[in-house]
Amino acid sequence: MKNQPLKISAILFCVSLFAVSCKTVVNDDANLPKDISERPADENSQKYDQARLDKIKSAIEEEIAKEECKEAADWTFSPIGSKACGGPISYIAYPKKIENSVLPKIQSYTNVMSEYNKKYNITSDCMMAAEPTSVKCENGKAVLVY
Repeated sequence: MKNQPLKISAILFCVSLFAVSCKTVVNDDANLPKDISERPADENSQKYDQARLDKIKSAIEEEIAKEECKEAADWTFSPIGSKACGGPISYIAYPKKIENSVLPKIQSYTNVMSEYNKKYNITSDCMMAAEPTSVKCENGKAVLVY
C-alpha cells in the first residue's frame, strides 16, 4: 500500500509532463502557395521569359486595337519578332499616327525575342515570313494583304 501513492504520483507526473510537452501545432499556410501553379515564377526560367514576351506583345496589340481602321492609307506594317535563324516571325499592321510610340515597342519585343532564342537555344523552321504588300480595312480592323 505504501507504493500506491508513489505510483499515483508517478502517473500524475508523467501525465503532467506529457500534457506540458505537447504543443498544439499551428499550420501557418498563409505564406505557402495552395497549388504549385501559384508558385512565384523563377525569374531565370524559360516560362518566366516566355510570359514576359507574351506581355510585351499583348501591350503592343492592345495599343493598336484601340485604333479603328477606316482608311487603309492611314495604316502601315512592320516586321515583328525574331526567328532563331533570323528574320521576323510575322508582320503587324499599325496606324501611322501612333508610329512614334508603337515602333520602339515592336523593336523592343523583337530584341527580347532574339535574346530569348539565344538564351534557350531555340530552333525554328528558318522559313522567311511572307512580307505583306499592303493593309486593308475590314470591319474596322486592319488586315494585311499578301
